[in-house]
Amino acid sequence: MEKLFIPSFPKTCLNYQIPAKVETSPESHPKSRKKNLSFVKKKQPIITPDEQLDYLCRNGSLLEAEKALDSMFQQGTKMKRSTYLNLLESCIDSGSVHLGRILHARFDQFPQPDVFVETKLLSMYAKCGCLVDARKVFDSMRERNLYTWSAMIGAYSREHRWREVSNLFRMMMEDGVLPDDFLFPKILQGCANCGDVETGKLIHSVVVKLGMTSCLRVSNSILAVYAKCGELSLATKFFRRMEERDVVAWNSVLLAYCHNGKHEEAVDLVEEMEKEGISPGLVTWNILIGGYNQLGKCDAAIDLMQKMESFGVTADVFTWTAMISGLIHNGKRYQALDTFRKMFLAGVVPNGVTIMSAVSACSCLKILNLGSEVHSIAVKMGFMDDVLVGNSLVDMYSKCGKLEEARKVFDSIKNKDVYTWNSMITGYCQAEYCGKAYELFTRMQEENVKPNIITWNTMISGYIQNGDEGEAMDLFQRMEKDGNVQRNTASWNLIIAGYIQNGKKDEALELFRKMQFSRFMPNSVTILSLLPASANLLGARMVREIHGCVLRRNLDAVHAVKNALIDTYAKSGDIGYARTVFKGMKTKDIITWNSLIGGYVLHGSYGPALDLFDQMKTEEIKPNRGTLSSIILAHGLMGNVEQGKKVFSSIANDYHIIPALEHCCAMVSLYGRSNRLEEALQFIQEMNVQSEPPIWESFLTACRIHGDIDSAIHAAEHLFSLEPENPVTENLVSQIYALGARLGRSLEGKKPRKEKLLKKHLGQSWIEARNLVHTFTTGDQSKLCTDVLYPWVEKLCRMDDRNDQYNGELLIEEEGREKTCGIHSEKFAMAFGLISSSREPKTIRILKNLRMCRDCHNIAKYISKRYSCEILLEDTRCLHHFKNGDCSCKDYW
Repeated sequence: MEKLFIPSFPKTCLNYQIPAKVETSPESHPKSRKKNLSFVKKKQPIITPDEQLDYLCRNGSLLEAEKALDSMFQQGTKMKRSTYLNLLESCIDSGSVHLGRILHARFDQFPQPDVFVETKLLSMYAKCGCLVDARKVFDSMRERNLYTWSAMIGAYSREHRWREVSNLFRMMMEDGVLPDDFLFPKILQGCANCGDVETGKLIHSVVVKLGMTSCLRVSNSILAVYAKCGELSLATKFFRRMEERDVVAWNSVLLAYCHNGKHEEAVDLVEEMEKEGISPGLVTWNILIGGYNQLGKCDAAIDLMQKMESFGVTADVFTWTAMISGLIHNGKRYQALDTFRKMFLAGVVPNGVTIMSAVSACSCLKILNLGSEVHSIAVKMGFMDDVLVGNSLVDMYSKCGKLEEARKVFDSIKNKDVYTWNSMITGYCQAEYCGKAYELFTRMQEENVKPNIITWNTMISGYIQNGDEGEAMDLFQRMEKDGNVQRNTASWNLIIAGYIQNGKKDEALELFRKMQFSRFMPNSVTILSLLPASANLLGARMVREIHGCVLRRNLDAVHAVKNALIDTYAKSGDIGYARTVFKGMKTKDIITWNSLIGGYVLHGSYGPALDLFDQMKTEEIKPNRGTLSSIILAHGLMGNVEQGKKVFSSIANDYHIIPALEHCCAMVSLYGRSNRLEEALQFIQEMNVQSEPPIWESFLTACRIHGDIDSAIHAAEHLFSLEPENPVTENLVSQIYALGARLGRSLEGKKPRKEKLLKKHLGQSWIEARNLVHTFTTGDQSKLCTDVLYPWVEKLCRMDDRNDQYNGELLIEEEGREKTCGIHSEKFAMAFGLISSSREPKTIRILKNLRMCRDCHNIAKYISKRYSCEILLEDTRCLHHFKNGDCSCKDYW
């Protein structure tokens, strides 16, 4: 009779039981009950703990395996080496680092663990993403073989920590272990990606000694190191000596040529490649196309795309994406979008990078309709989960001013990164919604997304643009204390530029000093922000300080910085040093020439300005709008009307430039200085610029200087009709109407309101002495003025007994006369400049907020001659340079 066995399992098997296999026989049928049945009980098989663990691991029951392990350890049961290894392998397969840590904790049960078990433990940590734990196991090993090193190097390679891969190879050599043909390529990959060409050369020599150069995989990896590290000569030399060259080798050497900008030679190599019977594949063409795009040779890259089709190779999504990205990078955004359209027509499905690039182009061009279409494509193709695509869409909608759409995309992004938040915050800041930007700034921190330096700088920039430098400074001070984000140079630049933008130049200059004291290096952006703030007569000392910083930081190599120095030195009154900087420049662009020419014109030096213009023509440098307007003004200073007219004619005829307002103003000044008012008026009518206030201001100056009341009234009527609410214009027109009424002239224009006829503006002047800026006002009643300066000015005025002060000009001034409003502020400033120094000053520098009156102008000329000093005074109309009793303005301002 057949024996039936019903196996049972010990209690240590927990809830897992294998059902008994029962076989049926004829005797077991109910109809066979008459026959005797016998059951023989066989001895139950014993399931060992190791077998139990193996079974649980094979079935993926790792949680039960952990419980079984605890039970074993409590009972003091030791597991077999093979079981331990199987369990580690299960941890690797399932990514269960928790079970792996439990096994590691019981590692001491092996009295003498072999290197294979330790390597398996290391691999478990590495493949579960615990690189730090893997390195601890690695460092604690008493013995390490080739597989150990391979496991550790592979772990760092997976994490793209290429520098550590290179370092591990050197440690491996010191340990006396040599890589094999499998490990060498991994190490060489690390060298190539971190740019460690020296280690690459070392490996090359080791490979030669080991006789492994015939291994194509190793040779290709050596070649890749030389190619990616830019060692073109070494790459070419190695490539030519290779016994066997496949398409991978050819691609590597092509990459080397492209990285060194030798794209024509790379194309020639493709032809050589074909002659050797190796057809260039898609990767080959993509390397060439990508290289040309990086060099900015987009047209050549497009030609290559067409050429590859003749070779029977069809462009894939990476080819098209490289082409689109290259066009965008080189400013050809419309062409990039057209290429994106052609890609669709070619039936190539875009990837996330393609979509992101297309959205970026729409963002820069602010083409909302096309951007929305690309958005629809992204939705249909399922790219909205791609955070890069989402970020680009937020940026695009923000730049197009569609903040609601941008916010919808922002809210739909599930896994927002810091760039997502930054894009939306930037959108709000650019639209001057700083409150909403700050709400997001706070919320991102609540959602455990730490703002980075870009976030902080964006918020600072937003408040600065909104004119709220107080909030900007608060954020600037908080970023290191509260945000644990160290300021960078851009942070300082933003806050400095903000203070300058809001008219707080002194605070900006003080921040510049603090920036250097904090050991932050100013860059060209810092300097280019600061120099315009110093471009006035009181900024001379600061310009020299900034120039010293430029020289210390080697920023004089930046062309734009030198151009700015020329312009600023000229405007701060030091035209001589502006010329010195100009002469020291090896290369000069049109801005360089214009800066010095304009500086000379500003100082009334028409001779050097015209000489520079002739030098420009000799060197075949084409002038631009700014050059030509300065030259017309220079001819005006010279009194050469005919030559100035020729220059104006050449603007359109010779240089094909449409004359602008600045040229017309220069021409009116040219006619006005020579008292050719009828020609000036005819010119205004012919050029049809009657609706431009600067034209009539320039014409009115000529009328005032030459005493033509009728023309002055004509100019005043036009000015008042164009700017009825301008207080300065209203004041001048009031005086002209009053003067015209006394002389019996007819007044056709709208008169200013009666209550404003006698309204005068308070004059203010500033002078720097002993590193402090002192302010004086017209009719100043301070103790210094009443006790010291007023008697000095009165005495000086009595000494100046010249009677020909006005020469028939119209007495029309921006500032009230001294009989009614008191001594003018510039006289106090000149007096203070003379008596505040222990020795006679060589140069006095003064700024004034209104146009200087004729009387003060004459006094300044008298002082410059009597005290043998130079006075530089900048008012709203002119920079006056008084010397030896004369002024650079030639008494016309």
